[in-house]
Amino acid sequence: MIEFSAVNRSRHRILTTHVGSLPGPDPQLSLHDAVVEVVARQRQTGIDVINEGEYTKGGDWLSFADKRFSGFRLDESGTGTPLILRGRDREDFADFYTHAAARGTLFFEPGNQIKTVRRFWICNAPVAYCGQEALEREIQLLQQASKTTDASDLFLTSTAPGSLEVYRGNEFYKTEEEFLYALADALSVEYRAIANAGLILQVDDAWLPALWDRIGMQMGLEAFLRRCRVRVEALNHALQGIDPQQIRYHMCWGSWHGPHAYDLELKYLTDILLAVNAGAYVIEGANARHEHEWIVWQYVKLPDGKILIPGVVTHATDVVEHPELVSQRIQRYAKLVGRENLIAGCDCGFGGRSHPQIAWAKLKSLVEGADLAGQALW
Repeated sequence: MIEFSAVNRSRHRILTTHVGSLPGPDPQLSLHDAVVEVVARQRQTGIDVINEGEYTKGGDWLSFADKRFSGFRLDESGTGTPLILRGRDREDFADFYTHAAARGTLFFEPGNQIKTVRRFWICNAPVAYCGQEALEREIQLLQQASKTTDASDLFLTSTAPGSLEVYRGNEFYKTEEEFLYALADALSVEYRAIANAGLILQVDDAWLPALWDRIGMQMGLEAFLRRCRVRVEALNHALQGIDPQQIRYHMCWGSWHGPHAYDLELKYLTDILLAVNAGAYVIEGANARHEHEWIVWQYVKLPDGKILIPGVVTHATDVVEHPELVSQRIQRYAKLVGRENLIAGCDCGFGGRSHPQIAWAKLKSLVEGADLAGQALW
């Protein structure tokens, strides 16, 4: 009988986790050995809720899905500017982006973990999921590696329909919404397989708010939020039949090292965020653009039974947060949402975004800060 994981609560101390991507493995290791090593290192560091570092996905939160769906052809026309290279941020800070692109500093990229150039796919037939073999390998590697530690809380990441949609065009379905729900139906196969394996499912949805800077500002706020709601409805459709307590939803604004001056503020997105049928919500809360938004939870009530996982350390700077600062951040949130409804997390993944030494030092500070906060809160 499968023992199902649920998003645990911080009942006696503040639990810790991260977003998914961790610094890449030693290239000389087999994938199995690399997963065993990263699982063990997370536990040695003191992280409570862990995964396989997204090693089984090649370290990239989106490109792994390229081979998991039938019904698409690769668009090789090369026309148009990719969405990731558009936006008000890039227009107003064009000199900076030219400078950063020339020096390769928008990401830290050992082993090319972050794909800065992505493929674009065109739907030309019914969409179906065909990634069962690759997904089963992910699940087995994580479960096997966890047997060598005392880890009990395991999560595996997947992608939301609205974020998958960004790199996929449609020539087959009659409407945009019909295409979106076809993606959702295909993704539901992956979601259920992760949940049925007894793991916590984390759904990543960075593109939902990040599109504000690319298409939302021209649409206007109300129209953009309506668009977001349609994507959340499609996601909830895909999540049907899975206990929300097995689901974490991760929303962020993209993780490149840039100004982020036009990120849509969290106060406009809380209704969207909390509409997702998840047991826990993973958000940014430690970088300079979003740290102030802890105050949102003074007037937005976290629904009963839900858990908030704010970032209290960030990939956005190489400065390693002092554990006392981490503790202060945790205590701020705990006073607003309740200590038992809080897990201490990270803003985004570290793989491809931070030097490995920095990433692991930040995770150590995360654990130490959570211990300090626990002493204060209990």
